[in-house]
Amino acid sequence: MAIHDEVLRARRLCGERRGWTFTSEEVVRALPDLNVSSVRTHIVSRCCVNAPKNHPHKWDYFRRVRRGVYEILPARRRDKSAKLSRVAERLTTYGTAPMRDSVHATVSHGERFYVAECWEVAVVTQGRTLDEVVANLREALELHLDGEDLRALGFTPCPRLVITYESELGTSL
Repeated sequence: MAIHDEVLRARRLCGERRGWTFTSEEVVRALPDLNVSSVRTHIVSRCCVNAPKNHPHKWDYFRRVRRGVYEILPARRRDKSAKLSRVAERLTTYGTAPMRDSVHATVSHGERFYVAECWEVAVVTQGRTLDEVVANLREALELHLDGEDLRALGFTPCPRLVITYESELGTSL
């Protein structure tokens, strides 16, 4: 069997999670008998529709959603739950509010610390520097959402963190 077929067969990882996104590391772990570099090349280039056009042969299996995360295209979702998944997508789109793919936070500078506050989730943290407050925010969100059903909270399986920095006009950063 060709390597791109093996990579595509690894889509069962997504079905087990009830989603259609995956990382290249998950596929590499699922295919330990294949060359790691070849598997990664197929995922990020040969099988990805929105990858750079540097390979003469390409298959339209995946699309890159964001760095390191790929989604199986609807035409390649051939399992029994695909129909149920499309129905569920319609319900989340038409029946209720759409699923959010981002967690938003605002960072502002207090008297001594930077303070980060999430909009959708009850998480607030602080840090002495911007880098520290962002690291603290990521850790606090991971701890807060660990073990939670993200769909029940209205989020996609792998939400992004979007940070807005607030500063008063006339003040320096």
